[in-house]
Amino acid sequence: MIIGSITEDKKIEKRVAITPEIVKKYKSLGLEIYLCKDYATHLGYNDEQYKSEGANILNSNDEVLSNSNVIAQMNILTDDNLNKLRSKQIFIGILNPYNNKEKLKEIIKKNITCFSMELLPRITRAQSMDVLSSQANLAGYKAVVDSFAYYQRAIPMMMTAAGTISAAKVLVVGAGVAGLQAIATAKRLGAIVFATDVRSASKEQVESLGGKFLTVEGAENLETEGGYAKETSEDFKKKQEDLLRETLKKIDIVICTALIPGKKAPLIIKKEMINDMQNGSIIYDLAASQGGNAELTEVNKIINNNGVKIMGEGNILNNLPVSASNLYSKNIFNFIVNLFNKEKKIFEINLDDEIIEKTMVK
Repeated sequence: MIIGSITEDKKIEKRVAITPEIVKKYKSLGLEIYLCKDYATHLGYNDEQYKSEGANILNSNDEVLSNSNVIAQMNILTDDNLNKLRSKQIFIGILNPYNNKEKLKEIIKKNITCFSMELLPRITRAQSMDVLSSQANLAGYKAVVDSFAYYQRAIPMMMTAAGTISAAKVLVVGAGVAGLQAIATAKRLGAIVFATDVRSASKEQVESLGGKFLTVEGAENLETEGGYAKETSEDFKKKQEDLLRETLKKIDIVICTALIPGKKAPLIIKKEMINDMQNGSIIYDLAASQGGNAELTEVNKIINNNGVKIMGEGNILNNLPVSASNLYSKNIFNFIVNLFNKEKKIFEINLDDEIIEKTMVK
């Protein structure tokens, strides 16, 4: 049984699905690893490192894709590489089935089984495979570090003989995995942190990290059974807007992390709110690739609106590709272990397994 992986388009995606340290774990199961030449040299992992762990380095993507039983990637393949897949293969990655519906239909027609990792159920057994959490953790951390680097003032309160510098005020919009990591990172660096989320359960988590939770009066718990945020009612949106408008006037840095899986990101910070913000403030929008939480967000651009900078990072994890790849490769390994029957030495599609049933693209 062979696991294969090729390099993504590095202009779009620098992360990889297999790191050298994970190769020996696959080998311990009796699995072979096929990688394309120079698979992760851009991350500082040369082919010799992979070979020393037991991987086979092939000369072309075509060889890897046509000879592997399982293809493990970050994202869906380009059309050229998709055409090289063959019947009865298994394709695993963050496939974004909502945006790649037609592509995936064509792949499935070829009798290829596709698993999209962002569809994992939020159950205890799936935690070690949870790519959204592992990647969001890093994204929340990096968003704070990057936004602080652009902020032209000190972050913590500093008392000097010349006077006192006030601590920066940070607002985190969305208290999921990325938001909670952003809160923790901002607090560690000395900021005063506020947070808002439609899920009432988030209040306790925010406060446990030292943040101040902004509560909309009369708010209900808007959380799905899977632990994600629901879309809000118009009445709630109005109350949230009023609270945000007043809060944003005093905030220095906003970190936006609010996402609804498979849908456009909720628009939370409107242009008129941004117009009322202090000159020199920053909005860092992690939801940029799904439309953004701030009205003026543009992907991979920094917009200056009367002195307020709105930063829309398309793929923030390209700025942390080594750490992100290390975590992602472990998530993928744990998922593949769940598919692999060690006694029969084959991959089994057991639809009675909730993890397999939920992640399989149908």
